[in-house]
Amino acid sequence: MAIENRSDTFEIGGDRTVHRLGYGAMRLTGEDIIGRPDDEEAAHQVLHEAIARGVDFVDTADSYGPCVSERIIGEALAPYPDDLVVATKGGLLRNDDGDWIPNGDPDYLRNAILGSLDRLRVDSIDLYQLHRPDPDVAFEDSVHALAELKDEGKIDHVGLSNVDVDQLETARDVVEIATVQNRYNVANREHDDVLDACEDAGIGFIPWYPMGAGDLEERADDLGAVAEAHDASRRQVALAWLLHRSPVTLPIPGTASADHLRQNVAASHLDLTDDDLAKLE
Repeated sequence: MAIENRSDTFEIGGDRTVHRLGYGAMRLTGEDIIGRPDDEEAAHQVLHEAIARGVDFVDTADSYGPCVSERIIGEALAPYPDDLVVATKGGLLRNDDGDWIPNGDPDYLRNAILGSLDRLRVDSIDLYQLHRPDPDVAFEDSVHALAELKDEGKIDHVGLSNVDVDQLETARDVVEIATVQNRYNVANREHDDVLDACEDAGIGFIPWYPMGAGDLEERADDLGAVAEAHDASRRQVALAWLLHRSPVTLPIPGTASADHLRQNVAASHLDLTDDDLAKLE
């Protein structure tokens, strides 16, 4: 089953139309998001399966691996189909201990994007997102660096990740913001206010951890009841709920399994009723 409903789309930055169910490429790495996967050919096959199923939005980051996910995407898919949007993120370091360390220094970001351009095999990145605000660097300075890179033609559209409403508005005073990527799912709605702000402004909202197992356990009974009614899985219902939540949501479920990817795509065909949505609310 492929994504077929062309009307269920969103225009990133007003000019790049994508289906609202994308693919998150964090899992195309080794264990704990460090190093190479055990089978790189299988990782390539998952990416090709995503494209074959109609997925036209792939999200990654230079910290996944680090650098591994971007490289695999470039190897597997470049030169890219004209309708494919490849997004990446910079500003977060990864080390062998599994730490995620913010680095929003403008000089670092200018250097980091050169590596992303090389690994993704492009001259300009479709969507480049600040991965996380750095508490040791003025937020405006990090955003200004991305604005300058956009002016130089290295970035087509600028996005943010892990921000609050005030930071979103601060960034919008510097440069046009195309997307925001925050943790969000049916059981974790801490960033409802950010999603609402994105919807008001026509900004895409990319919920990461859309099917987070730890989060979803809190809603297991409700999800299970809806899933049984639709002959679906709880995870599929959680994805379908995100697509129903707002016209600007762009879920990017990640997997290293082609079978799981097909199940995720099937969730885009799941029509939840008003009663279903009431249960999940």
